[in-house]
Amino acid sequence: MYIGNCDKDQDSMQAPCQKIVWDVLPAIKAAIVVELVKCGVSQSEASRMLEIAPSAASQYLSGKRGYRIELADEVRESIAGLALDLKEQRVDDLVGRICAICRQLREEKDPCVQEPDRCGSRISD
Repeated sequence: MYIGNCDKDQDSMQAPCQKIVWDVLPAIKAAIVVELVKCGVSQSEASRMLEIAPSAASQYLSGKRGYRIELADEVRESIAGLALDLKEQRVDDLVGRICAICRQLREEKDPCVQEPDRCGSRISD
């Protein structure tokens, strides 16, 4: 999944922020919910921790939501770490941690990071 604007033909009508809101953040939240449940946290507790509706947590777990992006191992490791920290109540800034994971994912998947001369625009932090 590419978020920037290197390939003018692909997703040319979709702004990078739309891609993040519709695909990236749901994928991250889905992976967090899955990791929390693997750590023994109930679905309802996971939804409370992430401040999402229980129905959203259910959809993340069933693959009905947040499934459009395959996450790399490094991103999954960051998500697993966040889930463990959430379970142990060691997270002071959940939004900041999710943003860091989003940046990690974008940098990893963005060909503009490796080939900036090829790009017309890219998301900058």
